[in-house]
Amino acid sequence: MRRSLIKAIGFPALAVLSLACAHSEELPTSEGLQATYDEKSGHVLITDAGKPVLNYNYQTVPLPEGFAKGKYAIPRSNYLHPLFGPDGQELTTDWNKDHPHHRGIYWAWPEVQFNGEMGDLHALQRVWARPTGKIETRHGDDWAEVEAESRWMWEDKTPIVRETASIRAWKTAEHGRYVDLAFQFEALEDGVTLARRGTKAYGGLNIRLAPIKDMKLVHDADPAEATPRMAWQAANSTWAGATLPLSMVVFEKTGNPGYPADYAEYPDLPWFQPTFPKAGTRHALVKGEPLSLNYRIWIRKGPLPTEQQFRDQWKIYQKSDSKKK
Repeated sequence: MRRSLIKAIGFPALAVLSLACAHSEELPTSEGLQATYDEKSGHVLITDAGKPVLNYNYQTVPLPEGFAKGKYAIPRSNYLHPLFGPDGQELTTDWNKDHPHHRGIYWAWPEVQFNGEMGDLHALQRVWARPTGKIETRHGDDWAEVEAESRWMWEDKTPIVRETASIRAWKTAEHGRYVDLAFQFEALEDGVTLARRGTKAYGGLNIRLAPIKDMKLVHDADPAEATPRMAWQAANSTWAGATLPLSMVVFEKTGNPGYPADYAEYPDLPWFQPTFPKAGTRHALVKGEPLSLNYRIWIRKGPLPTEQQFRDQWKIYQKSDSKKK
């Protein structure tokens, strides 16, 4: 039964997801966090005391039944959806009719150049992240994680980038929940560069939110001369299935190239993100020199955090070691 529920989460059938949440005894029921990989479906479900925390779609997710195939509505893999709130609400969305290539939380660039030609990993054109099958799940006393390898395939033929994604969820505590994302991208071929749309719009860690109401988006960064220089971005709103608002906050490690990131937001979708690289630039991937990007998503019930709470949590993240076993 566990296998079939995990497999179902790879599809946007809200009724199935609701059933999984309502019957949490059918999910892994350990008191701690568990990361369970279903080899048949290719999905990883992280749970906390049997309640779903997030689903990572490692293998290819096909079009849902009744969804018309189109230029941007095509099967895809390597993304998070759903990310769940503390009350079981879905914080992300997938298979949107307005932008069918949007897929929960995903790390992708609309301008991937290879030998002078342009592909679009964001909109799934000419280059795709394909799973290699190298995947591992782990857990500790208060965390569970999945680490997975994918290769970016140019025209689905030539591997140009090796990607490793590590996704770790921490146990919910008084402060809320942390989800840490750590990525490495290493060129397998010469001539690979990454850029945002037009080098100045969106690209990087993309977060497409589920429908929400009374949304407030904020972002802040200390002046360049500040030491340390703190920065964050947040969305605060009430998601469907909840009576109280919550905040989804994104922090980045100061070691990210170009820290702090530019921030992009599209409230009408709704969507927000820390972008990479800096506006007006292209980042060249070099063989033997992996690009590392690290982020924390902080999920907290209640009103928007105060500035002091943002600053305290920024410090906690910078001191944390996401690879601590």
